[in-house]
Amino acid sequence: MRRLFAGFAALTLTTAAQNLDTDAILAGLGKPYLSANLENGARVFRRCQSCHTVGAGDRDMVGPNLHGVFGRAAGGKDGFRYSTAMAESGITWSAETMDEYLNNPRTYILRNRMSFAGLRAEEDRRDVIAWLAINTADE
Repeated sequence: MRRLFAGFAALTLTTAAQNLDTDAILAGLGKPYLSANLENGARVFRRCQSCHTVGAGDRDMVGPNLHGVFGRAAGGKDGFRYSTAMAESGITWSAETMDEYLNNPRTYILRNRMSFAGLRAEEDRRDVIAWLAINTADE
């Protein structure tokens, strides 16, 4: 298991995520994610946390709770009212689809309601996707 629990690094993972095999989760995403900087991923996610939560059972906000997002159909979280574009996109969230979406949400799924402009830096997308995969996984 990746040692991230000293100083600031401990803040990069939710309490639930600290019990997970983070290396296995990152390996499942693919080789580029093995070198992800989870501290940067946590910093980048701060841009998202005004609209999204990640913990199991956390409430939806302006955007849906992201717990369990990887492998889920876009627009498929029960109880959240998605745009028609998102609900009918046919996308299943993976590292690849999340990367494309976060690069430019407005053009990846036309007419979706997410107002976020996107993350142009490839490293930021890689890092936040790795952080999300760990922090939205089931124990």
